[in-house]
Amino acid sequence: MTAPHKDDFGKPVGQPIDNWSGCEFPPRSNMVGNYVIVSPLDVARDAQQLFDANSKATDGSRFTYLPTNAFDDFAAYKAWLDGMTANADPILHAIIDKATNRAVGVAAFMRIDAANGVVEVGNINYAPALSKTIGGTEAMYLMMKRAFDELGYRRYEWKCDDQNAPSRAAAARYGFTYEGTFRNHMVYKGRNRDTAWFSITAEEWPAIRAGFEAWMSPDNFDENGAQRQRLQDLRG
Repeated sequence: MTAPHKDDFGKPVGQPIDNWSGCEFPPRSNMVGNYVIVSPLDVARDAQQLFDANSKATDGSRFTYLPTNAFDDFAAYKAWLDGMTANADPILHAIIDKATNRAVGVAAFMRIDAANGVVEVGNINYAPALSKTIGGTEAMYLMMKRAFDELGYRRYEWKCDDQNAPSRAAAARYGFTYEGTFRNHMVYKGRNRDTAWFSITAEEWPAIRAGFEAWMSPDNFDENGAQRQRLQDLRG
C-alpha cells in the first residue's frame, strides 16, 4: 500500500500528480475495430438504420431503464436523435457492424469533465443484432481505449438504475468496480431511481485492456464461435 502523502502541515492528502493540465475533449472521429466502427452519430446516415435495427426487438423492454420508451414511429425517434446530437455533451455514437455496414447500436461519452480527466459512458442501447456479440464488447473496448490511451483520462464511469441487473452484470464483466449506490438520485418515467456507480481508473486500465485483447483474439473462440474463456477470467 502506498504511504499517505502529507502536506506542509503534516496532514494526509492525496498523492501529487505532476504537471497535470487536464485532458482534451473527446474528438468527433471514428474508432475502428475488427468487428465494429464506433462513429459520432450522423442522424442523416444512421437514424433509419438504428430505428430499423431496434424494430427487430419483440417488445420495448430494452428501453425499461433508458430515459425514453421504445419509439413507435421513425419521426419520433429521429426527433429524439436530433435533440441528443444538438449539444456538445453527450457525444452520441453509432455502433456500425462492419460486416453489414449498418448501425446497430448507440453509446455516448457523457458528463465529460476534461479538466479532471473524468468521462462517463452511457445512453447505451444495443439492438438485437449487436447484443451478445464480439462487436458489442469491442465497442466498449474502443471507447475505453480512446479515453485512456488516446486522451489520458484518469477515470471512466458507468452508472445505471440500481434495479438494472443486466447493466450491473455488464459493468462487472467489462471490469468496472462497483463504488456504491446514490439513493433517491433522480426521478424518471414517474418513478424513483437509485443509481449504482461503477468506475475504471487509469491504474486499472492496463490489466483490463489486456483482458479485452485476449478475449477478442480469434484463438479464444472455437469453430462455432463459442468463447473458450470468459472476459472476466482474462484480466489476470
